[in-house]
Amino acid sequence: MTQIVLASNNQGKVREIGQMLAELELEVVPQSTFNIEDAEETGLTFVENAIIKARHASAEAGVPAIADDSGLEVDALNGAPGIYSARFAGKGASDEQNLQKLLSELENIPEIQRTARFQCLMVYMRHAQDPTPIICQGTWEGIITMEPIGDNGFGYDPVFFVPSHQCTSAQLAPKVKNQLSHRGQALCLLVEALGHSSTQQ
Repeated sequence: MTQIVLASNNQGKVREIGQMLAELELEVVPQSTFNIEDAEETGLTFVENAIIKARHASAEAGVPAIADDSGLEVDALNGAPGIYSARFAGKGASDEQNLQKLLSELENIPEIQRTARFQCLMVYMRHAQDPTPIICQGTWEGIITMEPIGDNGFGYDPVFFVPSHQCTSAQLAPKVKNQLSHRGQALCLLVEALGHSSTQQ
């Protein structure tokens, strides 16, 4: 098994990504295993931040790295909160505070104009100096609801309405969400790309 460091300590991500890459003989371990601290996200786009995180983790651990940067784009807010999704209500803000700030920003916006999407940019780097990292993008379209609905998920899930399933992301079963979500899509593309590159070697 080839070891890959994941530039995250989120156990849900480690488990989800680890399960999908196990079939390729790849073992995914969180960066905490190597005592790696979070990189400072100084990029202005999701892809820049994902590359910063992957490069930092790979340099510290000395093994290949995977990182993702995700967030919510709301059309009525010109794409905000975007790369600042996790700190929309300020540094160290809770999910609830971010969610309430989003709803207050959209207070007078009618439903037809509340279109939004989750974006996920996932990056794989063979080493810290990799000049051609694998970059995969997943996009999940939806509409921001007037109020939170549902208890599953985290972040903005309770206000992200999924038209195809007529419910919010927080009302979906985890397995269904993983199939539909931006992160699930990006991960499928990454597995495909890594599987393809391993057969080329």
